[in-house]
Amino acid sequence: MKRTKWIMGMPITVVVLDEAADEDALQEVFEYFAYVDQTFSTYKVDSEISKINRKEIEKKDWGEDMKTVFDLADKTKKETGGYFDIVTPEKTFDPSGLVKGWAIYNAAEILAKKGYKNFYVNAGGDIEARGKNKDGKNWSVGIRNPFANDRNNIVKTVFISDRGLATSGTYERGQHIYNPRTGRAPLLDISSITVIGPNVFEADRFATAAFAMGKDGINFIEQLSGFEGYTIDANGIATMTSGFEKYC
Repeated sequence: MKRTKWIMGMPITVVVLDEAADEDALQEVFEYFAYVDQTFSTYKVDSEISKINRKEIEKKDWGEDMKTVFDLADKTKKETGGYFDIVTPEKTFDPSGLVKGWAIYNAAEILAKKGYKNFYVNAGGDIEARGKNKDGKNWSVGIRNPFANDRNNIVKTVFISDRGLATSGTYERGQHIYNPRTGRAPLLDISSITVIGPNVFEADRFATAAFAMGKDGINFIEQLSGFEGYTIDANGIATMTSGFEKYC
């Protein structure tokens, strides 16, 4: 069973191979993404995060998910030496650097708790893959060419199971990632960095921070236990961590 819907400004695809899969399960996943969008989108004037940025909601009245995301953001900031920071140069909050991966992981958990074993959730190219594909093999995931407009232009294919993959770059949304130490100055050293981790939430938050680090980001991923990375610099030169090839 495969379904795709456009939510959070991107295509979200859910594939479940288990015979017990039903439409209600997939609908629950898509409704969850819609809830996340309504809560955390800085583009929606009536979202909770927008109201927080306008100081219309006191911290004591924040929703539990909002409190969780802010706690995770603080944790990530400490773990990345400050390269991940949801406080923008304009002094507003933008947690999108980890919310997408967090939401994908939670959506996958919805399916897992229903007993499904073989599925993936793909939101804008960031993926949580569980079990095996229809051929009983690891799921194949393509890393997109950051210099091509065609989403299907792939420069590398990896194979994962019970892992998450996330890519940070400027080719999809422009210069939306920034180095907290230099503000809104364009990040021009690298074009994209892909991280494979124990789950997509972990991969996503560290991919965002690694991109902000520029060319040093791949070295940061190299030092993380249980993570591998693949980066493409501004000249199209690829560099990978020492264990990345095991996924190829």
